[in-house]
Amino acid sequence: MKNIKVLGSGCRNCQTTYDLIRKAAEEKGVPVQLEKIEDIGQIMSYGVMSTPGVVIDGKVVHAGGVPDRKTIDAWL
Repeated sequence: MKNIKVLGSGCRNCQTTYDLIRKAAEEKGVPVQLEKIEDIGQIMSYGVMSTPGVVIDGKVVHAGGVPDRKTIDAWL
């Protein structure tokens, strides 16, 4: 199971990123533990300066802008 965190302040792009990852995982049947992190201190601890950020199993894989479906599928 992949541990995925979406980092962001709760803006529209952050919510969209969260929803896209959730939907892609469901459609592919990939079990994930998906978490949304809105605490600025936690976001900064990952070194993410531009949100939304995506962290998979402790590694930052994306920062800034909504990732496309092809990218999300590759993560899963």
